[in-house]
Amino acid sequence: DIESLHFLKKYKIRTIKIGSGEITNEPLLEEIGKMKIKVFLSTGMSNINEIKKAVKTLKVNGTNTQNIHILHCHSDYPSELKDLNLNNMLTLEKKFKCKIGFSDHSIGSLASIVASSLGASVIEKHVTLNQNMHGPDHSSSLNVSDLKNFVKNIKNVKTILGKRKIVRSRIEEKNKKIVRKSLVAKKDIKKGEIFTKSNLTCKRPGTGLSPFFLKKLVGKKSKFKFKENHLIKI
Repeated sequence: DIESLHFLKKYKIRTIKIGSGEITNEPLLEEIGKMKIKVFLSTGMSNINEIKKAVKTLKVNGTNTQNIHILHCHSDYPSELKDLNLNNMLTLEKKFKCKIGFSDHSIGSLASIVASSLGASVIEKHVTLNQNMHGPDHSSSLNVSDLKNFVKNIKNVKTILGKRKIVRSRIEEKNKKIVRKSLVAKKDIKKGEIFTKSNLTCKRPGTGLSPFFLKKLVGKKSKFKFKENHLIKI
């Protein structure tokens, strides 16, 4: 409420979370907008027009678009996986040109990890001292002991996703020589003998001529003498 907001102003807060239940509270949104700080706007139970009006109210009153994080949310405790509809985050991002996030009320960490892989820049997850305590949120909240692994897994998403281009690590370059195959003599081949599919085969390691050359070699004369299983050279 506005009275609580004025209390928070005294402490010069730099960010504020607007719960799903306040997304239609226009007087409150106006006051928050005037603070010109970073806002996390949760969208549970909202339709697109309500979200649009809330975002517009914040912006008209002074909040910069860069400071608005729209959190996709399903308001049920706990939320079932079938109801999460995480692809909606991508719709929100495209529609409002804002940073997106996910307010996760499901059990466990899977949904938040998926949301992070879809581009969520912020994850909200409730934490409780005891999941059996009385109240709507506790059953879908993390235990304190689980929080460390939760944060670690979320941060690892960025590492796992990597870059949008084909990049091979140094260890792959090393393993390539071990795992790939080379053209070798399937049996002894005399110098001048014609290469055929009967006297050539592919075996590890991949330190020799690539099997891609098989079709080019078939029908040509061997310039060298090869023992069975020896690497072919040209």
